[in-house]
Amino acid sequence: MGMRSAVVVFPGSNRERDMIRALHAVTGRPPTVVWHTETDLPPVDLIVLPGGFSYGDYLRSGAIAARAPVMRVIGERASAGVPVLGICNGFQILCEAGLLPGVLMRNASLRFVCREVLLRVETTASIFTRGYRHGQVIRCPVAHGDGNYRCDPQTLAALRDDDRVAFRYVDVAGKATAKANPNGSIDNIAGILNPRRNVLGMMPHPENLIEPIQGGTDGRALFEGIMAALEVAG
Repeated sequence: MGMRSAVVVFPGSNRERDMIRALHAVTGRPPTVVWHTETDLPPVDLIVLPGGFSYGDYLRSGAIAARAPVMRVIGERASAGVPVLGICNGFQILCEAGLLPGVLMRNASLRFVCREVLLRVETTASIFTRGYRHGQVIRCPVAHGDGNYRCDPQTLAALRDDDRVAFRYVDVAGKATAKANPNGSIDNIAGILNPRRNVLGMMPHPENLIEPIQGGTDGRALFEGIMAALEVAG
């Protein structure tokens, strides 16, 4: 039957079609598209909050969307162990909703960044990263103006100590340098996990690099890893 997934859409989302296409291509099954005003979700194996500019990024990026009716049930499903993936604006929403710690601020350059970056896989101990090798360097596109991840020292220590940093921005040598960091994120963090490791937020867009026609397939292992893990669990 294929993995059951849902893509949640907010006013201003603009990457939901990319995510819908990627999930359909990888899983063989089109995801359910859920509008932000819904108060329930169908039974699914994966919930995705896609990129975009929900509510025009007014107030703070993701702050208004985080109060949408659908977020209550997403929080409940996450607490029950359902995998939740937030990409770009989805990452911002997860932080604003309290499902992940920290906050995404304006890029250090104060400019919108749209280019390809390199990521180092920092942990394979999650349903999202199990398809990669620890330390593997992958390509991934970014497109954001507010991707500067910040948190307090205690939170950063917890993320490091608990192996909850999923990806870091690196250079071609695999080094986490300031020059390789597109937005100024603390500790070059590109993606993080919740304590239960079933919620991932990341700024880069793996859904935009899943087949050769897009210039590469480095993002595909993320989605295939989720499918493989669910097949094993099932």
